[in-house]
Amino acid sequence: MVIDMLNDFVNSKGVLFCGKTAREIIPFVKKRIEEFHQKKGLVIFLCDEHSQGDPEFKLFPPHCLKGTWGSRIIKELPREKRDSVIKKSHYNGFFKTDLEKVLGRNKINEVEVVGVCTSICVMDTVGELRNREIPTTVWKNGVADFDPQAHKFALQRMEKIYGATVK
Repeated sequence: MVIDMLNDFVNSKGVLFCGKTAREIIPFVKKRIEEFHQKKGLVIFLCDEHSQGDPEFKLFPPHCLKGTWGSRIIKELPREKRDSVIKKSHYNGFFKTDLEKVLGRNKINEVEVVGVCTSICVMDTVGELRNREIPTTVWKNGVADFDPQAHKFALQRMEKIYGATVK
């Protein structure tokens, strides 16, 4: 599961650029995607996407607007037709999306997670994976956050509270 590796978060010209650490995880994320593709595994891209006037814009500047450059997956990441792209408008990748159906239809019983922001969309989605009792691995080298303290806290919470394996 690749969370929010989108231009507005990972490209230095993005509205909510997560900083240098977001750029640094790209090679690791790319490698994990390529490994899943080689094994014919399912890669799920969870992509933040908002309409004008979204309530989230009371907390953050308008970002990942539907159909814009900012809402696109960064060009450095490989994609195949069998990959699943799920648009979301909330931190939690399950909220008002088909994520649960995609996992069920593909008989996914274990998930690996990479992406941004560790303390927001990654942590909230991992919490929901826990609620569904789906074993989850979060790759330290594959997640980043604009806030180093929040990043550290999120990794600890996902491991100690949600039971995720943090490697």
